Amino acid sequence: HTFWFRIWPAVHIIFSVAIFPSSALTAPHRFPYKAQAMVKANIVPVGPVVAPADVLNGSPLTPIPGKMQDTPQSTKTQLAQFAAGCFWSVELAFQRLPGVLRTAVGYTQGQTKNPSYDDVCSGETNHVEAVLVEYDPVVVSYDHLLETFWKKHDPTTPNAQGNDHGTQYRSGIYFYTPEQQATAEASKKAHQSSYQRPIATEILPATDFYYAEDYHQQYLEKGGRNGRGQSAKKMCNDPIRCYG
Repeated sequence: HTFWFRIWPAVHIIFSVAIFPSSALTAPHRFPYKAQAMVKANIVPVGPVVAPADVLNGSPLTPIPGKMQDTPQSTKTQLAQFAAGCFWSVELAFQRLPGVLRTAVGYTQGQTKNPSYDDVCSGETNHVEAVLVEYDPVVVSYDHLLETFWKKHDPTTPNAQGNDHGTQYRSGIYFYTPEQQATAEASKKAHQSSYQRPIATEILPATDFYYAEDYHQQYLEKGGRNGRGQSAKKMCNDPIRCYG
């Protein structure tokens, strides 16, 4: 009995890692709902990756390790960044908008270069889960993007959306131009009257945007945890199942 008592802690750790490799010792277990979705979908978190050439839902990009391309693919398009909780469902909401050409999910507003999902979940890097959107302003205005952003989440809950809690789930608008900044601030002020609590959304300049791991990209369209893909067709009004 003394022998088993001494070795049990090591046996327990080895057994846990072998049976539950995607959740036993990794940070996401502290955020159960999203972590359970990843486990059910047989997703095993990996470290920083080179951005896939086609991660933006359209024209190929030049792969840049971890970092999003800083300029739009066309002189006629513009970029926008939004954070509204778990980026899986936020991305799908923007994918469905006419005039949105490409989307990608990633991490921004943090101190660590090329962070992994586990790094962000630790809460120690200050990154936020965000969606980068490339859009045609002739077809869809920045104001319309903001309306989609406000409707997608509750902007009055600091560092939380639904069952997901942590600084990576905070609400944010990250602007590329003074015009975007002014529009975002005016929109925030206009929407405050719809809430009893103060809107907690931060409005800050866009900074380095790092691709999330490939399994996060277009996650719900690809099937989510249940393998049932959700439509990303333009103008689709189907309810979005946040975890698949």
